Amino acid sequence: MKLPNLTFGDLTAKLPIIQGGMGVGISLSGLASAVANEGGVGVIATSMIGMRDPKRATDPVAADHQGLIDEIRKARAKMTDGLLGVNIMCALTNYGDMVRTSIREKVDVIISGAGLPLDLPGYLREMSEEMKDDMRTKLVPIVSSGRAASILCRKWLNRFDYLPDGFVVEGPKAGGHLGFKAEQIDDPKFQLENIVSDVVNVVDPYKESHHKNIPVIAAGGVYTGEDIAKYLEMGASGVQMGTRFVATEECDADEAFKQAYINAKKEDVTIIKSPVGMPGRALKNSFLDAVSSGLKKPKKCVHKCLHSCAEEKSPYCIAQALVNAYKGKLKHGFVFAGANAYLVDKIVTVKELMNSLKEEAERKYEEAEKKFRS
Repeated sequence: MKLPNLTFGDLTAKLPIIQGGMGVGISLSGLASAVANEGGVGVIATSMIGMRDPKRATDPVAADHQGLIDEIRKARAKMTDGLLGVNIMCALTNYGDMVRTSIREKVDVIISGAGLPLDLPGYLREMSEEMKDDMRTKLVPIVSSGRAASILCRKWLNRFDYLPDGFVVEGPKAGGHLGFKAEQIDDPKFQLENIVSDVVNVVDPYKESHHKNIPVIAAGGVYTGEDIAKYLEMGASGVQMGTRFVATEECDADEAFKQAYINAKKEDVTIIKSPVGMPGRALKNSFLDAVSSGLKKPKKCVHKCLHSCAEEKSPYCIAQALVNAYKGKLKHGFVFAGANAYLVDKIVTVKELMNSLKEEAERKYEEAEKKFRS
């Protein structure tokens, strides 16, 4: 049995695999284009995307604006297949500019989370005159509950007469910042299997009443082809995977960042309290040990990248820590990672990874079909 396509309106990816957007700098044009070329949805993370521009310290908005344009165009130049998406966190101070720029550059999909993107369709409406009939971008919010999906469907319909083009449902085993309270992370009722079903049940009536395909994408802890088959059998239309794509040759991070995954043991995967006020999943290292010991002291923030960052109370600047990690300077930063990061044992090409995931998932499909027939 072949894996199904993943369709957002009139746009289709050959494989139902979205590469998760990983900031800061972990998924840029290199990784995104490689995933797209294998038939998936490659995603550029927009947070701090202009970090390599020396002018960012004095004009972060302009640097990120140009950085996003450059990465989208570099990805497009390398692409021969697949879809290109961007991940834009609602908490970004330059959220509006990142959305407008992405629409103007005709990215296929905007994936938006770290808060509910209640106003996202308004940007399509705002730019409709400028774009005329050339507007192709689909809008896919990230949610962590059926309730959140219901709120977005109702609000978008009432305000914009627009339904989401899909949902990414992110469970508590994801890497990076998590949309859960600390006590919910290990609570069975908040695990991905349950919340995917909740979102599917919320979305199905909207699909039927408005005759619109709204794919539900399972994310957070999806690691194997067997996992892909499992969530597709549960009613999801695809999966989003971040951790598996870090240890690839095409990943945009420094080799030291990738090596941290390969060296990680199960006990190294931990939950931290982020300066942005959310729990996050990362790999233990000397930097985080120093934070836990109270050795890090607040410093003046130069990035001003997130609305939710309590900089006056923060023991470190998370943006700078993640920039340092992207550059391989792990003594001065740390690595976000999913719950299964310790399973990574080697660096492979994106092509090798996508092929193995596809083969595993299709084999699992065949086994399930044979069991059903018997």
